[in-house]
Amino acid sequence: MAHQRTVYVIESDVETRRSVVINLASIGAEAWPFAGGGEFLDILGHLMPGCILLDMDAPDSFEVLSALVQRETGWPILAMSGRGDVSLAVESMKLGALDFLEKPLDAPKLAAALLPAWVALEASLEQGVARRVAQDRLARLTARELDISLALFGGRSNKTVAHELGISVRTVEMHRAHIMAKLGVKSIAEAAVMATHAGLAIAQRKPLAPVRLIRGASPFETRRLARTGS
Repeated sequence: MAHQRTVYVIESDVETRRSVVINLASIGAEAWPFAGGGEFLDILGHLMPGCILLDMDAPDSFEVLSALVQRETGWPILAMSGRGDVSLAVESMKLGALDFLEKPLDAPKLAAALLPAWVALEASLEQGVARRVAQDRLARLTARELDISLALFGGRSNKTVAHELGISVRTVEMHRAHIMAKLGVKSIAEAAVMATHAGLAIAQRKPLAPVRLIRGASPFETRRLARTGS
């Protein structure tokens, strides 16, 4: 795929940046050069997915790395430096870099480092698609259906859910059938996996709390925000 060959090069040194871009082109990658991390972060939301080569010798390198990780794009970040500093390598990878490369970077070294990075990018994009599909399906549920879903995902029986909500077991069973139909699943276990993919925290056997809809938010987003305390 096209995105698998896109590499964003954030390097302040002109000559190093030019060299990396040339070497990337020689291995079939499309390089987008940036002189600084701030410039890259400003347009990040408008860029196609790709791998990131980040110069850790720049004064703001750790701030840029932290900002990239916080954006949760899932794009692999390869830190690079001209200093043989083990502590710098360790700290970079602790912050979220996939790998640490020592400059200068020739074509074979770049090719070897980018191979697992592109695999990681593809996996991240697939997870992102699964997450969006799961969120879209969960958004079909009403607030009551979502509340009952969370209770069932947490291991409660129909009878327990009925007791906690003050409704009949038959009503819970009807909601359960509607939930599975809307989500397109055949079991509550399958629905629970979908909820996890959507990023919904599943509380285990805690008393049900009534759903209070948040203005402008879907029932799914309301419950997600309530669970995470956002």
